[in-house]
Amino acid sequence: MMFSFCFLVSAARAQDIPGIEICTVEKTMERRTSCLQSNIDFQQKTIAKITANYQQRIDAANAQIEALKATLAALQKTVEDLKSAQAKQAEDLKKKADSPMAKDAGK
Repeated sequence: MMFSFCFLVSAARAQDIPGIEICTVEKTMERRTSCLQSNIDFQQKTIAKITANYQQRIDAANAQIEALKATLAALQKTVEDLKSAQAKQAEDLKKKADSPMAKDAGK
């Protein structure tokens, strides 16, 4: 007897859980319409949740992309600065090697 009571309680609770229901089992048009509307509402809420979730993911990805772009720009500037410093150093070394004092020091 206890088993059947628990089964009835859980069956009653199951109807309160939103989800897709089989509406063809309803006999009256009003109940079918209500059932179908419930299904539509459930689907719209589910789509809204999924859309919000993916929008958050897209926003996070876009923020990460912007951060990576900023990092890339900083790294490119560093590389250009290093190339400029290297070229200047090579030019300075060449000037020192070609200077008259360097030639006189070799004699």
